Amino acid sequence: MVISSPRFYILSLFIPVLICSGCTHVANDSWTGKDKSEHFVGSAILAAAGTAYGEHQGWNDARSRSFGLFFSIGLGAGKELYDSREAGSGWSWKDFAWDVAGAAVGYGAYQAIHN
Repeated sequence: MVISSPRFYILSLFIPVLICSGCTHVANDSWTGKDKSEHFVGSAILAAAGTAYGEHQGWNDARSRSFGLFFSIGLGAGKELYDSREAGSGWSWKDFAWDVAGAAVGYGAYQAIHN
């Protein structure tokens, strides 16, 4: 099976770059800290807002969904990259996992309400 999707190629480049991003340090935090709910809720809101933006632009459902998810997850990754600088709190894979989970829930909630 040959995969020729542009999304596959983008993800196959994005993931190694993200893993090898040159973070100066990694955070040592818990899975249930106060900031985890903030990451979850913030990402959910951003994913829903991004999906709504796509729909209001007249994009098809697939493009709107992709934009909403990538918008939310991209901002979460950017925030973690900012935290990974030397003066920051460190890259947190746990925060990023909560960002991804929140983005998925926000997208799902938006679709449930608007369908």
